[in-house]
Amino acid sequence: MARPPPGPAHDVLMSTQSSYATERAGRDTGFAPPMSGWVGVVVFGGIILMVLGLFHLIEGIVALVDNHFYRVRADALALNMSYQAWGWLHVGIGVAAIAAATGIFLGMLWARLVGVVIAMLSAFSSMLFIESLPFWAAILIALDVLVIYALLVHGREVRK
Repeated sequence: MARPPPGPAHDVLMSTQSSYATERAGRDTGFAPPMSGWVGVVVFGGIILMVLGLFHLIEGIVALVDNHFYRVRADALALNMSYQAWGWLHVGIGVAAIAAATGIFLGMLWARLVGVVIAMLSAFSSMLFIESLPFWAAILIALDVLVIYALLVHGREVRK
């Protein structure tokens, strides 16, 4: 098999080829510096926030539908509220967490801020609800801590 002869024709072909990245780098408008590897941590935080939202939705729906499911009566909880009220609280946190996670996936700053606030509210409500499902509440609190870490420490790594 014959190789193409080295010379100007071959060099010209190679030098005229470009990639999208090299064409984009020369433009001033819309250029963003390269993302670091920490973007994965933020995406992980968004995924966990989405899962937390689903967990809170399930927990809220169970509290609304069957208040005898839980280990203790509602008046034995840290905050004396009916399971109906707890159910609506968890449903609200779940919907807000899913909305914030969607915004995090889109790279929105407001979503990261709301995600941190929702994770703090989720951890606080889980602490108050810990008497009814201790192991489950501990899992939710641990996941909330992971979300807060991911969004606060590495949140700026996500760009539009």
